[in-house]
Amino acid sequence: MRVHLTSVCPSDEVDEFQHLPSSVVAFARELSARDLLTAHSHRRGQLLYAVEGVMQVRTPQGVWLVPPHRALWVPPQVEHEILMLSKVSMRTLYINQAQGRELGEQCRLLEVSVLLRELILAMLAEPRDYAPHSRAGHVAELILSELARAPAIPVAIPWPGDRRLQAICEAILADPGRQFSLADWAGMGGASVRTVIRLFPKETGLQFRHWVQQVHLSEALVRLSRGDPVGVVAQALGYRSQSAFSNMFRKALRTTPNHYLQRQERRRLSLPAS
Repeated sequence: MRVHLTSVCPSDEVDEFQHLPSSVVAFARELSARDLLTAHSHRRGQLLYAVEGVMQVRTPQGVWLVPPHRALWVPPQVEHEILMLSKVSMRTLYINQAQGRELGEQCRLLEVSVLLRELILAMLAEPRDYAPHSRAGHVAELILSELARAPAIPVAIPWPGDRRLQAICEAILADPGRQFSLADWAGMGGASVRTVIRLFPKETGLQFRHWVQQVHLSEALVRLSRGDPVGVVAQALGYRSQSAFSNMFRKALRTTPNHYLQRQERRRLSLPAS
């Protein structure tokens, strides 16, 4: 159960530019750990990105953890809430519906290249109501081009509608490394093991163990992004060995956690201060 949250209303300023003709509009906001942007939606699609900090984004369909170097595409009119898991320097984009269609009708976690990050920051310095052939218009076109080629990361935590499963899922999210048996988790939700096995695929599209794996992958990306050693991440998530964790990670994401960690370090050293 999430406690000690500070509810924060979405900015009124965001509503003011939802109807602008500009294809891409940038917005910056500083938020504190445990701030919760309550459930809302936008006329435009939103690329949720932060140069610092980790966000947990929830929709009725799923949960995503969004560390730096990653962004979440939220299509227009999709209701979502955003919990700040740390201090967050949000640098987000709002993309009009015509251009946003090319990014899809489902939420997707995307990799943010160094170039895309710098374009987002450049867009913040431009006026929001700009001519198509202005400097801002060219930056917007480059942003859309980079987004079109941004790799999607196959990590998402689909969310069940059944209250018993929701109780189990909340407990796992709160402590993803806890070593409980399926019977223990089922008991936390007041359900039988048979009910959990039957309902999980129906409610989430995943077997229970595959759902837990998505939680582990999401948490691992956050921990690796902040520089935690692979062995420490494996231990925190309850894996018997670093190799067992690495095998799971490699099969799911087609790269090893060590390679991922090295890439994050190279990115960190190459990025100027924002």
